[in-house]
Amino acid sequence: MPTLPLFLGLLLFSLHTIIPPSTAAKDDTLAPGQVLTAGEKLVSSNGKFALGFFQPDAGNNSKSSTSPGWYLAVWFNKIPLLTPVWVANREMPIADPDLRATKLQISGDGNLAVVSNHSTQPFIWSTHITNNNRTSNATTIAILLATGNLVVQDPSSSAVLWQSFDDPTDVALPGAKIGWNKVTGLNRVGISWKSRTDPGLGSFSVGLETNGTRRVMVSRRVYPSKVYWSWSPDNSPMQIPALKALLSMNPQTSGLVVPEYVDNDEEEYYMYTSPDESSATFLSLDTSGQTKLNVWSQAEQSWHSIYVQPVDPCRPYATCGPFTVCTGSSPSPCECMESFSLASPGDWELGDRTGGCSRNTPLDCNANRSDSASTDVFHPIASVTLPYGPKDAVAATRSECEWACRSNCSCTAYSFQGSKCSVWHGELFSVNKNDGIEISSQDTLYIRLAAGDFPRGTRRRPVAGVVIAASVIGFGLIMLMMLLVISRNRLNWCGASSSHVTGEGRVGVVAFRYADLGRATKNFSEKLGAGGFGSVFKGVLGDLTAVAVKRLDGARQGEKQFRAEVGALGLIQHINLVKLIGFCCQGDKRLLVYEHMCNGSLDSHLFQSKATVLDWSTRYQIAIGVARGLSYLHQSCRECIIHCDIKPENVLLNESFVPKIADFGLASVVGRDFSRVLTTFRGTMGYLAPEWLSGVAITSKVDVYSFGMVLMEIISGRRNASVVHTSSSCCVAYFPVQAISKLHEGDVQSLVDPELHGDFSLDEAERVCKVACWCIQDNESDRPTMGEVVRVLEGLQELDMPPMPRLLAAITESSNVASMYSSS
Repeated sequence: MPTLPLFLGLLLFSLHTIIPPSTAAKDDTLAPGQVLTAGEKLVSSNGKFALGFFQPDAGNNSKSSTSPGWYLAVWFNKIPLLTPVWVANREMPIADPDLRATKLQISGDGNLAVVSNHSTQPFIWSTHITNNNRTSNATTIAILLATGNLVVQDPSSSAVLWQSFDDPTDVALPGAKIGWNKVTGLNRVGISWKSRTDPGLGSFSVGLETNGTRRVMVSRRVYPSKVYWSWSPDNSPMQIPALKALLSMNPQTSGLVVPEYVDNDEEEYYMYTSPDESSATFLSLDTSGQTKLNVWSQAEQSWHSIYVQPVDPCRPYATCGPFTVCTGSSPSPCECMESFSLASPGDWELGDRTGGCSRNTPLDCNANRSDSASTDVFHPIASVTLPYGPKDAVAATRSECEWACRSNCSCTAYSFQGSKCSVWHGELFSVNKNDGIEISSQDTLYIRLAAGDFPRGTRRRPVAGVVIAASVIGFGLIMLMMLLVISRNRLNWCGASSSHVTGEGRVGVVAFRYADLGRATKNFSEKLGAGGFGSVFKGVLGDLTAVAVKRLDGARQGEKQFRAEVGALGLIQHINLVKLIGFCCQGDKRLLVYEHMCNGSLDSHLFQSKATVLDWSTRYQIAIGVARGLSYLHQSCRECIIHCDIKPENVLLNESFVPKIADFGLASVVGRDFSRVLTTFRGTMGYLAPEWLSGVAITSKVDVYSFGMVLMEIISGRRNASVVHTSSSCCVAYFPVQAISKLHEGDVQSLVDPELHGDFSLDEAERVCKVACWCIQDNESDRPTMGEVVRVLEGLQELDMPPMPRLLAAITESSNVASMYSSS
C-alpha cells in the first residue's frame, strides 16, 4: 500500500453507483426566487462539480430492509461514474417518489433549504445560518465553487455565511480543512456512510483533537467507541516536508497531492491541495473504517485507491460487527463465528456490518442441570486477538476459568493465557485472525455455544484431571520437540558446521526456569539497559558464562517480541549475530538469554563524550562485520530475515570489538517464494527507508537503507542530525546531505570524525562513503544488496559515484536545514 502519513487518511468513501439526474443545467449560482428541482443541477465555473438530487442505486438491494431515498449532493460532473463527495440531508432522505414537489431554494430567512410540498415539515434540510452571521435583511446567494465547495454568501460583502467544507460528510476534497476553529469552536468531523447505498451516519469518524496535541484521530463512533488509528507530527517521523518530498517522487501523486498543516491563533487544520486542476482526487473514510486517497484514472475509467490506512482491513475497531472473525488476508475478511449466521444479509452485502452475526441456537445456560448433554459447550478459536472489554476472573486453571464463565448466564466467552483468566459478557467485538499483515496474535478464545450445534459425540466434557494431565504432557512434548528442532536447525538450516557450533561450547537453545535466571542476575539487580519492550540485566550462569538477560514487559507486545526473537535467532548461527543462549516461558514471564557483550553497543562508543574513541581500523571492521551479518540474514538462511531496526544501539561489540547484530524483536521473516512482506510501521526515526513512509510492502532493502545511515555515523562519529551553533544562531545540520556533496567534490577527508586527527585510510573512507550514499537511495532498486556491500567493503567490487538522493535533498530544502559541517 502506498503511504501518505496518517493525516492523509482523513475522510470517507465507498464508490456508489448512482441513478444520474437529467442533464438540464443551470450555472453555478442559485439566487433568491430561483429553485433547483429534480433533473436540474448547478455546475461549477470550471465544469468539474455538479449539485443536484440523486438516489443511490437500489438495483442490487433486493435483500435490504429499506429502499434508498433521494438526497441533495455534490458530485464530479465530468466523470461517468457519478461519485458523491458531499451529501446534505444524510439523516432525512426524501422518500417521496414524485420529486416534482421537492426543490432547493433560498428561503425567506436567507438559508439554503430543501423544501417539499408533500412534507409536513417546513424544511427537509437547511443550512441554519444564524442572524449574527449575516447583515440584517440582506439577501443571500448559493454558489458551487470550482473546488466543489458549496457556499452561501452575502452578495453585498462576498462574506461566506456557510460552506459545505465546514460540514463534511465522508470525503475531503483538495482545499477542504480537517481541523477546528479556535475562535468559534467549529470542529470539522467526517463520518462514514452507513452502507454503500445509505449516506446516513455510519460507524466511523475522523477529526482533529482540540486539546493541542495536533493529533488526527480515526475512531469507531458507535459502541464500542474507540480510537483505532491516529497521527501527529509530534510523535511520527513523517514530517510535512518529508511527506511533500515523498509525494513529489511518486508518479501516482506527483503534482496531484500537496499536504499542508497550519496552526495559528485562529485555526488548526490539515488539508491538501492539488495543483493539477484537471485531476480528480478525494480523501475518504469508507464504510469499513479505512481511510483512502482516491485518484481517477482516465485511461481505465475507474477510481484507484493509491493510499489506504490502516493497511489491514481488520484494524478498524469492530469493523465486522459482533460475533464475527476478521481475516485481513482473505478476499472477504469478515465471517461469522462457528454456529452463528448473518443478522442482516442484505445490509451486510451493502457494506453495513454493524448487525454482525447472531446465534443459530439459543444458549441453554443452565450449568446445574444433571443432563450434561444439554448444557452449553465452549468452542476454541485459535490465533486471534481477544475481544473488546474483557473482565478478569479468579481462576488457577483453564477448567476453573471455564467454570467461571459457565456459571454466569451472561458470559459468552473466556480466555486463559498464562495464569490470567478473562471472561466476556454479551456481544464479542474485534476478534481478528492472525493474518500476517498487521494482526499478529497467538491467543485462543473459547466461545460459548449451544450443545445442540455440535454432534453428540463431541459434547462430552473431559474430566478436569484428565484435561490437566493431557495439557501437561502435551506441553512437555511440544517443548521437547521445539528444542530438538531448534538444535537441529541451528546446525543445518543456515550452513553452520557442527564443529563450529560445538566449538562454541553449546548446542541448541536452553529452556531456563525463572528462579534460575533470578539467581543468575542476582534478582535482576544489575541493569545493562532498557528499551521499549523491557530491560536487560547482566547475569552469570552456573558454568560462569556471562549472559545478558532481557526481561520483556507487557503481555501482548512482550509476547510478540519474544516470539519474533526466538523465531529468528533460535534457528541461526553467525559470528556477527548475537547468540541466543536460551529463554524462559513461565506463566506470563518472558525472558531471553543472550551471550554478554562486554563492550556494549556501538552508539556508546560513537556518541558518548567519555567513551574511548574507536580508531579507523576498528570502525572499518565493524562496518564489514555488520554487513556480513545482514547479508547472512537476507541471503544465506532458508527464509529471508529482515531485521527492520538496524541502528548503532542494536550493534553490540564483544571483547575484541567484533560486531554482533542484536534485538530481533521487530524482525520479519519472508519466504523465499515472496520478495516482499506487508507489515506494520516499525523501526527508529532517522534510519527509516522511504518505503516505510509510503506504506508499501517492504523488502530486505529497508535494512540496506538503515545500514547506510549507520555507516554515515561511523564516518562522522556523531548523529546524522545534530545542532550546529554559529556566531548568531543555531540550526540543525543533516550529515548525509553534506556527505554526498563532499563526496562529489572529492573532499571526503573533511567528513571523517575529527577525533581521529587524520589517522585513517582515505581510500577506505571514500569506499565507505560511496557505499553509504548508494544504500540510502530513494528507490530501493537502486540500493545494492548486502552481499554486494560486503564485496565492495572488502575491496572485491567497485561502485560508481552515487547520485544525490532526492528525498534527502527535498527534506533539507523544505525544512531549511543547514548542511554546513565544520571540517575541523
